[in-house]
Amino acid sequence: MTTQQNSDNQTEKTSKNRNFFGGFTATALLIWDFLKIVLVALVIIIPIRYFVFQPFIVSGSSMVPNFQDGEYLIIDELSYNFGDPKRGDVIVMRYPKDENQFFIKRIIVLPGEKLQLQNGKVIIYNDEHPDGVALDEKYLPNQSMTYEQDTVLLGGSKILTLGAGEYFVMGDNRLASSDSRDWGVLPEKDIIGKVFVRALPLTEFKFFTSRPAYNF
Repeated sequence: MTTQQNSDNQTEKTSKNRNFFGGFTATALLIWDFLKIVLVALVIIIPIRYFVFQPFIVSGSSMVPNFQDGEYLIIDELSYNFGDPKRGDVIVMRYPKDENQFFIKRIIVLPGEKLQLQNGKVIIYNDEHPDGVALDEKYLPNQSMTYEQDTVLLGGSKILTLGAGEYFVMGDNRLASSDSRDWGVLPEKDIIGKVFVRALPLTEFKFFTSRPAYNF
């Protein structure tokens, strides 16, 4: 009788030990799975979020009709580490007079080029066009509405020359955009990245992998 009871007690202890270690192993696996998720976030997702792609929401009407208020955009922050910004790129930038503010604008004039606003047109002077050429901007609702807004910056027939690392940016809604016509050229250091994806609304989902074709 005693022998049988000892055997039963031993079996019960073994069973309890198995349950204990089995439960411990399951818990350890759950913890390890959670740690793997955290590790992936730290090593991959967070760097991508902060150094490669970043979300922004359009605020205002300065880029109408091509970008609407409230649209959710994904910005490519990596490409400009390997190449210079190009004419026609739609970028997110820091406002040079208050770097806590972010604007969305289009790059129009490149470093070293000269700019003139005349009869509602953007005239660009560069090595290929020393006598100037009116920029063909098919993405604008009206191509003859680009006027100087600060007469000191671009008064009359004055021609503005951009220096190294300077860009002239404007909104597509030329009559309702605070841009380089108001506050001057944009230093390259204030460019955060270019628009890569319009994610929301889903009906307007789009990849921006090409830039406008200009008459150059």
